[in-house]
Amino acid sequence: MSDSLNASVESDGLTPEQRLEPPNTRLINAGIATIHDMETLRACVAYENANQQRVQILRRLERRAEKIRSQEG
Repeated sequence: MSDSLNASVESDGLTPEQRLEPPNTRLINAGIATIHDMETLRACVAYENANQQRVQILRRLERRAEKIRSQEG
C-alpha cells in the first residue's frame, strides 16, 4: 500500500484498508456508511481501484458520495 493511502486516516481512525478489507460484507457496509467527508471517500475509492477493483464496492462508494453531496448542498 502506498504511503499516501496509508496516511489517509479519517478522524475516527480508520484507514481505507480497514474500511474495505474486513472479513465480512456487513463490516464493509458499516465502513462505507461511516464515511462523512469527500476526502475520506476519495481515499477509499483510490484504495479500492489500486487493490481489489470490486465493482460492487465501487458502486456503494458512489452511492455514498451522492449522499454526502446531497447533505452538503
